[in-house]
Amino acid sequence: MGRYFGTDGFRGEANATLTADHAYKVGRFLGWYYGELKRQKGDNSAPQVVIGKDTRRSSYMFEYTLVAGLTASGADAYMLHVTTTPSVAYIARVDGFDCGIMISASHNPYYDNGIKLLNSHGEKMDEDTVSLIEDFLDGKLEIFGKKWETLPYATREKIGKTVDFSSGRNRYIGYLISLGMYSFRGMRVGLDCANGSAWNIAKSVFEALGATTYVINAQPDGFNINENAGSTHIEGLQKLVKDNNLDVGFAYDGDADRCLCVDEKGNVVTGDHILYIYGLYMKERGKLLGNTVVATVMSNFGFFKALDEVGINYEKTAVGDRYVYEYMSAHGNRLGGEQSGHIIFSKYATTGDGILTSLKIMEVIMAKKLPLSKLSEPVKFYPQELVNVRVDDKEKVLNDKAVSAAVKKAEKKLEGVGRILVRPSGTEPVIRVMVEAESKETCKTFTEEIISVMREKGYTRN
Repeated sequence: MGRYFGTDGFRGEANATLTADHAYKVGRFLGWYYGELKRQKGDNSAPQVVIGKDTRRSSYMFEYTLVAGLTASGADAYMLHVTTTPSVAYIARVDGFDCGIMISASHNPYYDNGIKLLNSHGEKMDEDTVSLIEDFLDGKLEIFGKKWETLPYATREKIGKTVDFSSGRNRYIGYLISLGMYSFRGMRVGLDCANGSAWNIAKSVFEALGATTYVINAQPDGFNINENAGSTHIEGLQKLVKDNNLDVGFAYDGDADRCLCVDEKGNVVTGDHILYIYGLYMKERGKLLGNTVVATVMSNFGFFKALDEVGINYEKTAVGDRYVYEYMSAHGNRLGGEQSGHIIFSKYATTGDGILTSLKIMEVIMAKKLPLSKLSEPVKFYPQELVNVRVDDKEKVLNDKAVSAAVKKAEKKLEGVGRILVRPSGTEPVIRVMVEAESKETCKTFTEEIISVMREKGYTRN
């Protein structure tokens, strides 16, 4: 975990932990750094950076300060305006930009914001470059053989420019529409846009493919992003689907890089269900390379059992779509994601893409002529107990022999009928103890057994 940037960018409360000055400095560094890389190769052209933002009030502030920093360092800033994270990744990749920036705090409330950085391939920026940005923010940058207390400003004709690049967003919409293999005519589809980035894109895509859409939470005012809306508050979409007898519903988060579904009965269909449904669809058509789906350690035990029953292999990564994508890239996998709805279809995108995910689920519904409830039925979620245990020293707890023995004892008893996961929080002084089993009582029993050992050893805080 970096000093400022986590697994999904630099995120915090706007003008509290993440300030306009931070954004300006990030822009200053990126504009100078990519220009310097070009100059060292004998290329004196201006770096080109594409920028998108979500609907938060503070996104405008961060957009303008990033642009000020970029242009002051000699880079040209191409502005997509309000758009989705996956659209920035797509445009960065296909149009040959030096990097991409998305201003969003994803599913967080409006008063938070974030800066997500993408490389020229549309992938999350590498840790080495992020570390250099953090060094610059801390005033201790050392690169290209010298220490940099300040960075040079561009002057005269070298000062960068801004370009209205809304055409890039429109081409991304066209790209999504081009991926539709079936007409959705006759399908009644609910869309919850979370008052975020999907508000002016999702409806256009679905209606272009012939669906009749019922849209909620598509009136952003700068303050209502994710407010009782979207994939983290899916009860609104459930009501919409049931009240209007819709065929299916899709809920996005603030920057539309994740999607959860609601079937025609009003039941929630999670990222695990989506991975199962599309993984099986790919396997049946001989498209699932390596016969493997990539998930995280937080996917439900019932999901893994369902994959076992249809003969699909799986790999588990650390929590975070970044780690899922890195594994997929290294091993050539085509499908991976998280229970939260970050689903990566690596043939079509380098990031989770909520609207793409919903199109792919529609594809299976249309191809198999089955309702979503039937497609997701084989995945039987096991009851889960998750307890956050506050401790003084996470490493000491995890390395304790008595704690390890208790975990192994529980794992042996649960073998084949459940699982246990004990892991540290990446941001808090917390050990997360999770048990999945066939009954809630069993989950509680094994969770308490592990925590009682931590308590007896004096690790837990009162």
